[in-house]
Amino acid sequence: MIHRRKALSDHFLSPRSRRIIFERCLGTSSGHCYGDMDRKSKPQNHGGEGGKIRLLKSRGQHLLTNPRVLDSIVRTSNIRPDDTVLEIGPGTGNLTFKLLEAAKNVVTIEIDNRMVESLRKGAAERGFQDRLKIISGDVLKTEFPEFNLVVANIPYNISSPLLAKLVYGANKNPFRSATLLLQKEFATRLLAKPGDSEFNRLAVNMNLLAEIEFVMNVSKRDFVPCPKVDSSVVKIYPKSEIPDVNLDEWCSFTRTCFNTKNKTLGATFKQKRKLIELMKMSKDSEFLDEVSSDSGTGISSFRGKIVSVLESGGFSDKRPSKMSNDEFLHLLSLFNEAGIYFHDQKHVYDAAYCDCLLQ
Repeated sequence: MIHRRKALSDHFLSPRSRRIIFERCLGTSSGHCYGDMDRKSKPQNHGGEGGKIRLLKSRGQHLLTNPRVLDSIVRTSNIRPDDTVLEIGPGTGNLTFKLLEAAKNVVTIEIDNRMVESLRKGAAERGFQDRLKIISGDVLKTEFPEFNLVVANIPYNISSPLLAKLVYGANKNPFRSATLLLQKEFATRLLAKPGDSEFNRLAVNMNLLAEIEFVMNVSKRDFVPCPKVDSSVVKIYPKSEIPDVNLDEWCSFTRTCFNTKNKTLGATFKQKRKLIELMKMSKDSEFLDEVSSDSGTGISSFRGKIVSVLESGGFSDKRPSKMSNDEFLHLLSLFNEAGIYFHDQKHVYDAAYCDCLLQ
């Protein structure tokens, strides 16, 4: 009779279904999106070192649980025995403890105190407590310590400002590379090239200061709780030599260009509102004096100056969506040489607040 019931069970339940039931009975999870329809909007529990922790999607808490993917990320990072690794959003330590097996030290920044406590207990149980430094706080507001590498599963909701802080702050906190797990759509935009439909200001601004390499895709089913989209691992290498350009000016310039990335530059710079805005940034006040007199002569003269710059470099019919960084740099230098600026020169650049650079 027992054998008959076992046969019926094998017939009606697939191996996957039996595994789900078994895991539910034990209160464990394999990291797949089982029961998504039932738990779609509910926080999910994850068994950390300190017991069950409710994971909140609103905080971007998606823990990578697939050991093969975790091992691949560590291998890809090329960690040296004397490295200090910065990890952002370590959660309960799935990646952290693997990093500690390869690196000299690991510094983590975690905003959730429940995760911090779980991480401390896990490190102590494994004998890693002397090589693990845990900073409790918001990574966007926290001053980075010294580190050689960044390896992290980045919370989706802070990807842009965090990348800006890392890459645009690399002069203050130099590092060899950053191996990052990002939302796949975000990674695709980050890796886009001129002419691609996804090419955007994010790619242009990041490629100014860093080289970006695709590593691999990661299924959404490798996370707990399961996110709605897949992820990708990318590797970022800060450039040792960067162009001699004012970063404020560069970021304001690319924002202007990519507001209408598929229009020709000639059409973009004919807009009256944009002309007035640029006139206010210009060192030459003669145009503003004429505008204030409501004669209209100032705008017309300033438009002629911009057209002259575009034509001199052969940029009038070019579209930002198909331009290289070298072309953007050349055009910006032509504008600046003509006394045309895109950013208030009195405003001081601060990488900690440059999340707007990457939108």
